[in-house]
Amino acid sequence: MIAVLKAIVGFLNSLRLTVALLILSILLIFAATLDQVHLGIWGVQEKYFRSFFIYAQLKGTGLSIPIFPGGYLLASLLLPNLLVAHFLRFKWSLKKTGIWFTHLGLILLLIGQGLSGILQKDNQVRIDVGETRRYSESFRETELALVDITNPEYDEVVAVPVSLLESKTAVQHPKLPFRIVPVAYYPNAQLRPRSQMPNPLPSLATAGVGPGVAVEPAPVTYKTDETNFPTAYLEFVGSDGSLGTYLFSTMMVEPQEVTYQGHTWHVILRAERDYFPFTLTLKKFTHDIYPGTDIPKDFASTIQLKSDDGRDDREIRIFMNNPLRYGGRAFYQAGYANNDQTSVLQVVSNPSWLVPYISCALIALGLAIEFGMHLIGYFRRRAGPAASPRP
Repeated sequence: MIAVLKAIVGFLNSLRLTVALLILSILLIFAATLDQVHLGIWGVQEKYFRSFFIYAQLKGTGLSIPIFPGGYLLASLLLPNLLVAHFLRFKWSLKKTGIWFTHLGLILLLIGQGLSGILQKDNQVRIDVGETRRYSESFRETELALVDITNPEYDEVVAVPVSLLESKTAVQHPKLPFRIVPVAYYPNAQLRPRSQMPNPLPSLATAGVGPGVAVEPAPVTYKTDETNFPTAYLEFVGSDGSLGTYLFSTMMVEPQEVTYQGHTWHVILRAERDYFPFTLTLKKFTHDIYPGTDIPKDFASTIQLKSDDGRDDREIRIFMNNPLRYGGRAFYQAGYANNDQTSVLQVVSNPSWLVPYISCALIALGLAIEFGMHLIGYFRRRAGPAASPRP
């Protein structure tokens, strides 16, 4: 056991491992940069940096094999390599203060990037002038929302993650008197009226609008200017049998109605929502351009923020490079639409957002100390020994 532990420590302490990991990281960044043209920034992050391996698909087999280490694997090796090498090679002394601060900053930088990749959420809020919103919507994640509208006083919402539908896992929620059984799921698909298709495939739907709609599965796209439309056939099964198989897709903007045991649900496949403990009301949106051009000079949203507990009720102006930070979220002015009647806010939630700033400050401090100590030593050597007075 001790021999194995020594072998592991020796492996992690190797300078060759450090060089190999740095070379692999450079190659990974180079390959991701080239592939960004095809996948877009989000696709590149998921394929190259937020994965343990890069996979290649074997033609004609449907199998994927790992061909290169991903960002998570390289970081998970580089971090212990840096820790072990630091504590075994560098003994604490005043002269090595700069190195200690620099290495600590690098360690925090790796940890912060890992936490950001796991914890950070990027959503958006599209809000019209005069409208009030209390939730943001995900750019990429999808959910199945079942809204019980039976009670006239309030709506009861049950949200099912799309990952359960994709894995074809039957869902039985305590607030639903029926099971949701995924029949088929497509990460991206196009919908068209069956009457417009010459030879449409047989429909799997038996209820709702599905029987009249043809589904064409499409490859998943990662480009920023293209959109995926997740689509699913779902069967609702009650205690006395099937209630029917419905077709749901993010291309459908209107919910479908499901009635059972005296309750009525509006069911829709939509972007995943993150609800706030406060409301945002867009009072005014301004959009300035450079004279004689259509180039945006400045665009800003005047927001009325009101918290549920009544502690905050104030007016805030959000504009470029001046976000609103509130409730653990940062609201950035990202765009506009609908002839300047709609403001688009990017919402970033990242509990570890301070870690990169702290790590960069430590690295800068360590480099400044190291450079300063070498500079002082240089000037001392340049001055030479003090001249002895003549007798």
